[in-house]
Amino acid sequence: MKLLLLFILALVLPGCVSVAANDPPRARAGANEVRVAFDVTDGNPKALLVKLSTIDLTRKQLIEHGATPRIVLAFRGDASYFTQSDMSLIKDADREDAARIQAKIRELSAATGVAAVEQCTIPLASRKIKPANLMGEVKLVPNAWISLIEYQQEGYSYIVP
Repeated sequence: MKLLLLFILALVLPGCVSVAANDPPRARAGANEVRVAFDVTDGNPKALLVKLSTIDLTRKQLIEHGATPRIVLAFRGDASYFTQSDMSLIKDADREDAARIQAKIRELSAATGVAAVEQCTIPLASRKIKPANLMGEVKLVPNAWISLIEYQQEGYSYIVP
């Protein structure tokens, strides 16, 4: 019995070995375009900045490995504070990070492979955010969930960072 168990483990374990950190990401044969829709909701500016930087790193790595990214960032919830220009709505202690986030949004909106940066209309009123104060790089959509559903129907993978 022990011999049989060892034999089965010998067959199964090699497939469970983790990939080295510098190996290229897996890709399906013939899959050149990678469509990803990120649902961005984090209201913690430090965490949000890390998430946006990681999204950008992912975009760059996809390009480095021969893929053509099509990335959508859909902002909702408390992340909405960072897609608008009225700094009076942002805590004093968070304003420096807010400026960094806005710079990253501008950078991403112009980056190769970023198809859209969108802001949901729904959370704006409850947060006293005026649509007129939305960053020029960000498109206002009536409902980000509907937008995300439509992107998924177009083959985009849905990711909540």
